[in-house]
Amino acid sequence: MKLCVYCGSSSGNMPEYCDAARSFARSMVQRKINLVYGGADLGLMKIIADTVLEGGGHVTGVIPEHQAQERAHRSLSKLHVVNSMHQRKTMMFELSDACVALPGGFGTIEELSEMLTWAQLGLHTHPCGLLNIRGYFDHFIHFIDNAVFEGFIKPAHRNMLLVAESAEELFEKFESYSAPKEPK
Repeated sequence: MKLCVYCGSSSGNMPEYCDAARSFARSMVQRKINLVYGGADLGLMKIIADTVLEGGGHVTGVIPEHQAQERAHRSLSKLHVVNSMHQRKTMMFELSDACVALPGGFGTIEELSEMLTWAQLGLHTHPCGLLNIRGYFDHFIHFIDNAVFEGFIKPAHRNMLLVAESAEELFEKFESYSAPKEPK
């Protein structure tokens, strides 16, 4: 399995975010899951990539050329340098079987939201998950649940987003995931 991980280029303010990123990466290695991520040598992105590499796992980075010079991780199994953020997101999707978001900012939410939108439109059937460390995504989850309540997201599509507080719980949900059959 190849897992696309979206997460912060910052480490955040709480040490639990770094600890959880390391633990998540170790779980990936134990399950022989390859990492696909944004290719940077910063923040939670670096922690996950380094931990997978230290465990003997395979890491593929995809980074746009405007960031490659200063931010690219130079020790990856494979690094793709692409022309734009759009190409980055497309390639990360094409190289992956599933995606998960750990804490991060605008980019993390945007990337996960795009994958959920593509799933909703029937463009893929990959599982999409959130690792909800310290309740980081509680407000985002509430937003989605409110969109269902207000009639902007169908309940079947709400179930496309798998939420867990641990790697093991999330991977179990991935194993039993079945994409909704209901069209947008």
